[in-house]
Amino acid sequence: MPVLSALILVAGLGFPFLSTSASAQADKDKAPATDKDKGASGASDKNALPPLPADAHVQQSIDFDGKPLKYTVTVGTLPVRDKDGKTSGEVVFTSYVAEGSNRPVTFALNGGPGASSVYLNFGAIGPKTLKVGNEGDSPSDPATLNDNPGTWLDFTDLVFIDPVGTGFSRSLVSPEETKKQFYSTTPDIEYLSRVIYDWLVKNDRLASRKYLVGESYGGFRGPRITHFLQSQLGVAMNGVVLVSPYLNPAQDDNGDLSPIPWMVTLPSITAAHLEREGKLTPAAMADVIAYTQGEYATDLLKGHSDPEATPRLIKKVTDLTGLDPAFVKYSGGRLETGAYLREAHREEGKLSSVYDSNVTSFDPFPFAPDQRANDPILASIIAPTTTAMVDFVTRTVGWKIDARYNALSYDVNRQWDRGDDLRKGSVPDLREAVAADPKLRVLIVHGWNDLSCPFMGSVLTVDQMPVMGDPARVAVREYPGGHMFYTRPASREQLHSDVKAMFNQH
Repeated sequence: MPVLSALILVAGLGFPFLSTSASAQADKDKAPATDKDKGASGASDKNALPPLPADAHVQQSIDFDGKPLKYTVTVGTLPVRDKDGKTSGEVVFTSYVAEGSNRPVTFALNGGPGASSVYLNFGAIGPKTLKVGNEGDSPSDPATLNDNPGTWLDFTDLVFIDPVGTGFSRSLVSPEETKKQFYSTTPDIEYLSRVIYDWLVKNDRLASRKYLVGESYGGFRGPRITHFLQSQLGVAMNGVVLVSPYLNPAQDDNGDLSPIPWMVTLPSITAAHLEREGKLTPAAMADVIAYTQGEYATDLLKGHSDPEATPRLIKKVTDLTGLDPAFVKYSGGRLETGAYLREAHREEGKLSSVYDSNVTSFDPFPFAPDQRANDPILASIIAPTTTAMVDFVTRTVGWKIDARYNALSYDVNRQWDRGDDLRKGSVPDLREAVAADPKLRVLIVHGWNDLSCPFMGSVLTVDQMPVMGDPARVAVREYPGGHMFYTRPASREQLHSDVKAMFNQH
């Protein structure tokens, strides 16, 4: 899922649980280890974690399109080695491999940084789905898994990867080395690419057609992993799906001079209003996009050089969004996301979610100058996804582990190195990967209501890319819903249809 809010949690939502990694254990033990206490990894032997269980497998089936779809679930681990070949971390994966030969394989990553892959797994594309993330859903609802009619397993095998510090994946080195090797932009791309390579080799799947799906910060990872695999590890992806991607951070810069930050958010705010009015359609959104790219942008740039420009855009923005005219007036028609999320449902005493502003919760601090409560979706989704995943792994699959599961770790997000390498985004890698492989196809998908990674950012980004062969090779699609639009069954099934069509083009 999402991007956490400092970076915003670009990835996958949630609230962090206590880490069970070696780094967390080392934080608790303030006494420095002597040299004789240290093992090959540099971590203290007396604080060593017990080994992870051996890979576990179970046969399952779901009813898909009126027929049984049989598959094998595997929960297992892959080692991460440092430059000296020593094991410095262990990555846990969950794979679903269906019966049949010559099947493609798709690797799935969420974001955060700090999110496990449970959101894509149980929310979007795995064979089982969990009802979470929509208006009215509660964290105390039963964490019941049901067959997913929108699963991609009918046309591709699936491998869900939990980066170090998420899920049950863990570091085996000191906190300082953990941050250096795992919680930094480029090392993250490199070790996750190697995990994909190692899984392919271990399972004799190098000859399979290969795809990658990344959500939120996983959408930032997607182009960079694709390019690194292609150019450094000698593994070429056939296609990439970027779900609500944190693709181009630079578009948020220069808000005082550039109209782009306001152009990026206005269509998503308008979409939420149209949905509340029962008027959200592709045709209506096409008009909104046209206004945003045309008159809205030029009126923002004119400023007071045209006395009619600001009043004109204020009236239009008020009409589009249904917001209080005074609120729009005093914002100059430039709708700051945080202020909007408190304003949209203020009369009901509720807050909107940055991931879908039509998902709300009561504001426990309505008179505070700034929002003090957790995001409504983040507050509701961590408990059911954690419960469902831990029960599935330990009871259904039988991978018995005595450790906490991190569906979304604020600790990982807090420690992340947000240097210049992150700010430049992943669009340069996207351009290079597409240029190098004339058969590579990229599908970028968004929910209309998402304000954490708004769809308009991807529209503007792709419009500025050169056409390299077939212009449809890099496409943007939007669906009703927010950052996790796939929690809506109709949007999830439309996503299934669009992605299957992309697979069928190879």
